[in-house]
Amino acid sequence: MQRNAEATKARLLAAARAEFAAYGIAGARIDRIATEAESNKAQIYHYFGSKDGLFEAVFAGIGKEVVEGIPINVDDLPGYAAQLAIGNEAAPEIMRLATWQRLERGGQSLLQVAVESNQAKIAAIAAAQAEGRISARYSPGVTLALVLHMSALWATMQPELRSTVGLEDRTAQAEVVRQSVTDMLRP
Repeated sequence: MQRNAEATKARLLAAARAEFAAYGIAGARIDRIATEAESNKAQIYHYFGSKDGLFEAVFAGIGKEVVEGIPINVDDLPGYAAQLAIGNEAAPEIMRLATWQRLERGGQSLLQVAVESNQAKIAAIAAAQAEGRISARYSPGVTLALVLHMSALWATMQPELRSTVGLEDRTAQAEVVRQSVTDMLRP
């Protein structure tokens, strides 16, 4: 019986991930999620308590996925940023979910795994700066923020601008990110 419960929860989370990415928290519909997951509304409320609880579970899952999927390499921040850029393009729902969370929740509840990951990354950057391995032009926190935002360039770009830039090859996009971070880190 436990295996069926875990399979049902996994289906609900997958369906909710797609639903929340497409419609946001307010626009998502529990009925559609239950139907897509071949489950029912009662199971959603049983496992997650509410639609907000379901979103929190989905968001925590993507937070863990991102944190564990591409570990930071302070000795190659340009390469790290390029890997993130490729990941953002490969899984656009992650950036969409982060945007919905920011728009609809406005920092009400911080994702602790992301906060802890960011703190560890900032500490690693600070250590590398103190040892002279990377530029200290910007504070460790600002350096991390710039690296992360540069890696999100293509995934968050307005379609109108993206269509005029004309760079659709993911490898070329990642190279632009890599070079931008390289330039930013020069003393």
